Amino acid sequence: MQLFQMHRGLFALYLVLGSLFILGGATKCTQQSVRKEWRSLSREDRGHWITAVKCLANSPNDGVFVSSLNPPDIAPYNASGSLFDDIVYAHMNLNHRIHWNGLFLPWHRWYLFLFDSLLRSRCGYRGPLPYWDWTKDAADFYESPFFKDSDPESGLGGWGDASKGFRVLDGAFSASSSFQLSYPFPHTLRRSYTLIPPLDVVFPVPGLVWNHTRPGNASFTKPVVENLIDGFVGDYKGFQARMEGVEGPHLNVHFTIGGDVAGACPVDAPAGCISGPTFSSNDPLFFLHHAMLDRVWFKWQKKHNLNKNAFEGGSVQHLENASAFGLYPTGGPPYLTVESELPTVGLSAPFIVANMISTTEWPLCYVYD
Repeated sequence: MQLFQMHRGLFALYLVLGSLFILGGATKCTQQSVRKEWRSLSREDRGHWITAVKCLANSPNDGVFVSSLNPPDIAPYNASGSLFDDIVYAHMNLNHRIHWNGLFLPWHRWYLFLFDSLLRSRCGYRGPLPYWDWTKDAADFYESPFFKDSDPESGLGGWGDASKGFRVLDGAFSASSSFQLSYPFPHTLRRSYTLIPPLDVVFPVPGLVWNHTRPGNASFTKPVVENLIDGFVGDYKGFQARMEGVEGPHLNVHFTIGGDVAGACPVDAPAGCISGPTFSSNDPLFFLHHAMLDRVWFKWQKKHNLNKNAFEGGSVQHLENASAFGLYPTGGPPYLTVESELPTVGLSAPFIVANMISTTEWPLCYVYD
């Protein structure tokens, strides 16, 4: 009862509804929302989504964040940060629990659900959650029209200016906008295109052999995605390993864009800034990118009946060397089950993996176009 009284609004509602569901409540979807590709949205709808994102970035946090891991490789928590900053810090704080183990796909599905729910409950957003189909841009990523929309109200902006620390200077999230970021230090959004990401630097696993000639965009083409969806029948571990793996679409989209979405510290960062995937959700492109990854998982689940409820993975990362990572690309023991709880760091009700398996069942209630 004290917890219910302490937390406000949405958190309290999540706590009640989530607990009912986990304990066997009969909550069901009343309708299915449809998530749509960014470019299929009208300019007005794009503007509504951007306005809601900036609303989160200018809203005070709810004081409900509860630190989980306290890893040594991230900045300290800023209690005066925005609600958007708290969402970013959840990803920072949990980095070692939600990547390269069995929680990667279900946790990020929850993370998108949380983000979308807050856009609606706190900022009045009523449109679809957008995804970004980067296969449409892979052929000529740098010159893609996707990165040419400089509209200050409805454009995502383009590449950062190298002469200004790769700060994004156009679009609705530009350096001159009201979109300011707290982690790992106060700054404005940055992007730094990198044709061949130095993955051996940003993903340093001793003994792992890297292809230093393959451009990042070669790993997120349409044939790559089609092979992901068509392959790995009933093999959740293999599917996740290829999706999240060292030369898969997940990492390469992040690090080809560079800057914040790659968790890269700029040259003018204060001493002690540590690069890595932790603060990648600073860039709103993170959510469009991960919605696309979630869509690929969704389509894989629908492709074969054996995929529908498939889940497998360990709870412990094994990045100490190439042999360990090769043996446990999706985490080692103790192994997770669909009854394993997702870490939500106080930002929502407790959920278990099973709650994130089917998008068409409560609490998710969505499909992709």
